[in-house]
Amino acid sequence: MLKRVDAGDLRVAYKDNGSADGVPVILLHGFPYDIRAYDEVTPLLVSARCRVIVPYLRGYGQTRFRTPQTLRSGQQAVLAHDLMALMDALTIPRAVVAGYDWGGRAACIAAALWPQRVRGLVSGTGYNIQDIAGSSRPAAPESEFRYWYQYYFHGERGRAGLELNRHELCKLLWKLWSPNWRFDEATYDGTAASFENPDFVSVVIHSYRHRFGLVPGDPNVEDTERRLVGQPTISVPTIALYGEGDGVMPSGGPAHDARHFTGSYERRDIPLVGHNLPQEAPREFAEAVLAVV
Repeated sequence: MLKRVDAGDLRVAYKDNGSADGVPVILLHGFPYDIRAYDEVTPLLVSARCRVIVPYLRGYGQTRFRTPQTLRSGQQAVLAHDLMALMDALTIPRAVVAGYDWGGRAACIAAALWPQRVRGLVSGTGYNIQDIAGSSRPAAPESEFRYWYQYYFHGERGRAGLELNRHELCKLLWKLWSPNWRFDEATYDGTAASFENPDFVSVVIHSYRHRFGLVPGDPNVEDTERRLVGQPTISVPTIALYGEGDGVMPSGGPAHDARHFTGSYERRDIPLVGHNLPQEAPREFAEAVLAVV
């Protein structure tokens, strides 16, 4: 059953499964996905006596902003602050945090800046804290073409396209990013309902513009963004997962660098799996979480 709690700027909708006195594990989804990505991961963790919390991120599903005045920001710092606010609201002093894409970024930032709150980290594609100051440097052509959707969102045509064609556009990204995953229509449609959130488009567009320095961020998290400029290292026990079939972030690319991890660190590559790691490889994802638990 879906629960709700006021946490920072949001009224967060989330699932909470398992024993209340179990090790807290927070699972964070990415774009364009939702909490259903963890439907098969959760029971594996619950059976190991974990308390598993899976929230909808801002702009997704039933999560809502608490006031109309709040900037509909999707920048990396607010995602990490959302995570900390949720932990505070649920009175969780420390947790294992795991995620991929946007969710993995929030988890990495929390582990880097507030390691006293993080027992362990599982991150899809490893260290994915954005280097916004360096975002104007061109990448290799074979990397640039994979980011077409980000450049599309930089213009008003892209905003209008996401507003009008969000169902078809996000389905295309699923196919491109996970070319070996044969998901059915019901699986996609179940998640795509989360994109009907009234703030989905605004949050997504802000995210992909802010990461290139094209729009200002939320002034309430500017101190955090300044701390991220130096690409802080992560000292908590970490397992980095890489899908060898990832169509947007190919395994072994320049962003996959163990030098950012100063504590216990392990890299695991999963054959054929694409970008949506927990939904495509739930057993491997759960095993990684339990290894840091």
